[in-house]
Amino acid sequence: MTEPFKRKILVIDDDKKLQAVLTEYLNSHPYTVESAYTGSDGVAMIRDNTDVPFDLVVLDIMLPDMDGFETLRQLRTLSDLPVIMLTARIDETDRIVGLEMGADDYMHKPFNPRELLARIKAVLRRGAPSSSPRDTADSDLLYLGPFVFDMGRGKGFKAGKDLGLSAVEWDILSELVRHPGRPFSRDHLLNTARGREFDAFDRSIDVHISRIRKKTEDDPARPRYIKTVWGKGYAWSDEEHH
Repeated sequence: MTEPFKRKILVIDDDKKLQAVLTEYLNSHPYTVESAYTGSDGVAMIRDNTDVPFDLVVLDIMLPDMDGFETLRQLRTLSDLPVIMLTARIDETDRIVGLEMGADDYMHKPFNPRELLARIKAVLRRGAPSSSPRDTADSDLLYLGPFVFDMGRGKGFKAGKDLGLSAVEWDILSELVRHPGRPFSRDHLLNTARGREFDAFDRSIDVHISRIRKKTEDDPARPRYIKTVWGKGYAWSDEEHH
C-alpha cells in the first residue's frame, strides 16, 4: 500500500537514467514512483493496479514497442487519470496531437526535474481523477518539501510517515507552516494553544519547539525547517519547500 498522502506516479520511459533521476527526486517529495519501460507494460500496470490506483502518468512519446500516442490511446480506454507527455522532438505537431488525444500537459527533453514537479502539482490541483479517490480533499493538504500537512485533520507527515504530533505541537507547527518565512514570537505561538491545559513545565514554548524539531528535523541540533529568528521567535524556513 502507498503511504498516507503519497501521490502515486507512473513514469513510462525506456531511459533508465532518467527513470532513476525522477524516482529519486520525486520520492523526496510527497510522491511515490513506479517505472515502466514500454508502453504495453505501462498500460498493463494501470489496468492491474486497482488496489492503490495511480494519480498521474508521465509518458514519453518515443518508446520501444508502441509510441506514446498509442499508449495514451489505450490508457484512455482504461482511465481518465492525468498524463504529462515527454518528447525530445521539437515538432509542434506532436504537442498538438498529444493534447487532442487527452494529454494534460507536455514537456520537452531535456528538462529540470523541478519543472516537472511544478507541472505535476499544477495538473493534480486541477482535480483528482475519479479512479483515484482520497479520504481528504486536496485543498486541505499543504505540501512543503518532504512534508504533507493535513490541515483539516490536524496531522503532519514526512515522506509519508506520520509525525505523531500532540495537539499542542500541531497548534504550534500549523501556525508556522501556514506562513513560511514569517517569524512568530514565543508569546504568539503559545497563545495559539492557549485553550490547552498546561502544567508549569509546558509553559516554555522552547520545550515544545524542541519536541517538534525531534519529529521533523533530520538533525534537530542543526534545524533546516524550524529556524530560530533571534529577537523575534521562530519561523518555518521558506527555503526548504521546493
